[in-house]
Amino acid sequence: MAGILRPRGQTAQVVPIELFFDLVYVFAITQLSHLLLDHLDLGGAAQTLLLTLAVWWAWMYTTWAANYCDPDHPAMRLTLAVLMLAGLAMAAALAQAFGGRALWFAVSYVVIQVGRSAVVAVATRATPIGLTFRLILAWHVAGGVLWIAGALAGGTAQAVLWVAALLVEYAAPWLGYRVPFLGRATTADWAIDSDHMAERVRLFVILALGESILVTGLTLARGEHLSVATAAAFTVAFLSSVAMWWVYFDRTAEEAAERVAASDDTGRLGRSAYTYCHIPIVAGVIVAAVGDELSIAHPLGGSTAGTVLTVLGGPALFLAGHAMFQRVVFGVLPAGRLAAVGLLAAAGLVALVIPAAVPPLALAVLAALVVGGVAVLDSRRARTA
Repeated sequence: MAGILRPRGQTAQVVPIELFFDLVYVFAITQLSHLLLDHLDLGGAAQTLLLTLAVWWAWMYTTWAANYCDPDHPAMRLTLAVLMLAGLAMAAALAQAFGGRALWFAVSYVVIQVGRSAVVAVATRATPIGLTFRLILAWHVAGGVLWIAGALAGGTAQAVLWVAALLVEYAAPWLGYRVPFLGRATTADWAIDSDHMAERVRLFVILALGESILVTGLTLARGEHLSVATAAAFTVAFLSSVAMWWVYFDRTAEEAAERVAASDDTGRLGRSAYTYCHIPIVAGVIVAAVGDELSIAHPLGGSTAGTVLTVLGGPALFLAGHAMFQRVVFGVLPAGRLAAVGLLAAAGLVALVIPAAVPPLALAVLAALVVGGVAVLDSRRARTA
């Protein structure tokens, strides 16, 4: 597999095969939002969170692999095509991952993680990064055993084993993928092309926001009668998506990529900023999309606890994640975002006391005003600076 590694020192471009690969995850995000909508309780939220973490991990590891290996190399193109097939099967199983398609989901996920790691470990075996991918492969095999065992066990054992599998996989980077007799990797071994990594993560955020736009349009299209309240809820949901886009893309995303590129340890900062801190950002957008659907479908009816938690909780989770991202990259915890999260949390607590008296449209308007206010303050600070 000669020539599979990207030349270091040259800015890597996102290529069409990577965009094609992302289409599978458009479907996965849709499946996750529908899963939460159909099971809007504590158990459903826990299942959706676990599956969201798995989907994100599958996509993120492929992004890291493509940061080192040229996606346009024939071997990587073929690998990405196989990963797309497995990813499509994984996404199709999400709705019944804790039911009849548990094994289907687990096998698809393990094929993605183990298969990709094996290909890259072999392709880079004679290079410094090769050791890291051999260690990653070992950890993914260990996690894969837990995924398959959980699917076969079913019931409570399935949940326990799948949580254990996620803990193993999420702890691995912090532990340097330490394996007895093979050693461990350090973040200094993971130097990344920050421009490519930032661009890939920005595209995933766009995919998540696209799901919000899709849900907004489909919910309006399915409605039999277009009332003033429905039109208002539709408009507010769209403006909320615009506000989240503005908060994320106005300046921070580009400036963060520059800061990571200037870091002495791009692997460490990239791991924290992109691999971990973006989890609440993406999850917040997915939860907000569910809240949009609920507010458009029943704008003036009484709210439920699920409506309150999705309409207000989604934006709060997004803003909290973005605050973490800024703290990790710039070393500053933005007070404005913390105040906005606090306001949304306080409003949510009040609404949960009397949910039936608070219409979803009112919650949606509040969420849009808070996120929009953060976007306006960011723009004013940027102009002043």
